[in-house]
Amino acid sequence: MKIQFLGATKVVTGSCILITTRNYKFLLDCGLFQGSEDLEALNQEDFPFNPAEIDFLLLSHSHIDHSGRIPKLVKEGFKGKIFCTKATKDLCEIMLVDSGHIQENDAEWENRKRKRSGQSMVKPLYTAEDAILSLRYFESVLYNQKVNLNNDVSIRLRDAGHILGSSIIELWIEEDNETVKIVFSGDLGTKNKPIIRDPEIIEEADYLILESTYGNKVHENVEQRQEKLTDIIDKTVLRGGTVIIPSFAVGRTQELIYELKQYYENNNDLETFMKVPIYIDSPMAISATQIFKRNSYAFDKEAKDIILNGNNPLDFENLYFVRDHKESMRLNNSNYPKVIISASGMCTAGRIRHHLKHNLWKAKNSVVFVGYQANGTLGRILQDGVKKVKILGENIAVLAEIYSVEGFSGHADKDDLINWVKAFKKKPKKIFLVHGEDDSLNNLSDLINKETNVQTIIPNMGYMFEIENEVLNSYSGEILEPIQRKENIKKELEDVYSQFEYLASQTHILIDENLLEKKYDDLKNNLIELQKELLDISMIIGDKK
Repeated sequence: MKIQFLGATKVVTGSCILITTRNYKFLLDCGLFQGSEDLEALNQEDFPFNPAEIDFLLLSHSHIDHSGRIPKLVKEGFKGKIFCTKATKDLCEIMLVDSGHIQENDAEWENRKRKRSGQSMVKPLYTAEDAILSLRYFESVLYNQKVNLNNDVSIRLRDAGHILGSSIIELWIEEDNETVKIVFSGDLGTKNKPIIRDPEIIEEADYLILESTYGNKVHENVEQRQEKLTDIIDKTVLRGGTVIIPSFAVGRTQELIYELKQYYENNNDLETFMKVPIYIDSPMAISATQIFKRNSYAFDKEAKDIILNGNNPLDFENLYFVRDHKESMRLNNSNYPKVIISASGMCTAGRIRHHLKHNLWKAKNSVVFVGYQANGTLGRILQDGVKKVKILGENIAVLAEIYSVEGFSGHADKDDLINWVKAFKKKPKKIFLVHGEDDSLNNLSDLINKETNVQTIIPNMGYMFEIENEVLNSYSGEILEPIQRKENIKKELEDVYSQFEYLASQTHILIDENLLEKKYDDLKNNLIELQKELLDISMIIGDKK
């Protein structure tokens, strides 16, 4: 059995891992390389495998650096299934198609220059139509549902707490009557994030593949993120300025909406003129917000309680959604104080570049970064303090105040990562560190070696690891003692029933003790579906209020 690392090696983009067993070949993620020209050029290269020979793909979450080459994979011959959560599948339906449009526009822009210089034309990496065709291969899996994909491979998806639908992938592979358990963290989130649940703890693995984005940093002001953000907004508003927030359309934008709702609705002493309009200027972010509403079963308890009280956690009085590009342009022609939240989060494309072009040169304005900015991106350049930048072919002076509020980061910091690793009861034999830059990788590697005494490996692009034959059978931990299974199912029934009472009156629920033992997994999955339906109905009620 072999593990080969084909992306997100010493960079935070292009996630892709090939696992080869005696009978199967499959991928963990198939992401787009983003950032510098050298990185993005990797997208045009042939896959180092035959896509037609890949049996299936396991997708950790919808972010383009993890999913963005799936249409290219399908276009070049992949015909297997793509397993992920329902929320990830729903989000990919908008994100991959949007990426296809971007690929087409980039090719068109490049060909204009090539035509003038007499060079040959280029084709887009893939089109929006290619992206739509790739969606037919997606198949959703419930959290915590163990699925046998074939005779050799089983999976279970656990909540990674990064964005809606994000997963830690537990993977069991059987060869020669021995079972090896591999865990792929995907992107781990932080604790106490708005809307999203905390990352789940995994208790055992033979091998762990771990993200390392913030392996050398501790997020500041996590508890004060709302206060820090709203202080910046209020300070800018009082001087008549506009706040520009580059934000990832999926995840970060919805968290901002949630936090701003809490601020504006829970501060009764706030002057009316301080409740400035908040514009979400990103068609994809608007579509993603609707998908969040349709997948509220994956929300944390606080957000669910808001829904069950008949309220919508993703809407408030001074929030406005902008779809039309003409309306987007008008925002830059108006002088009144406002907040514009727009994609992309690293300022690499989209409407945010137009807003920066029109607002960076005004000292009364502010730009607030609320997420990771990769090397080579416009976001990182601004974050590093440059005084002048070229945007859309024009040199722009940077006079606006530039802020970073790291408390909104979607990634676990070094303390979160090391504590998550230390929670393993059965420690991995080896930990592979991916999805990080050199400083983060090296720092986290040293920390893991010191705190856990587990060997770490920082793979280069193309690095291949062959699992030893003497690996002992791993105990999966998924089989609970019957009495514990009964208690779990009773607790889940009580939680769901308390929500059901909000919508209809019932007198009792009968529990068949024998049925609990025999049909635990089926009942658990049915409860998850019931909870989802109840929350969907509650969300509709909240929207109508």
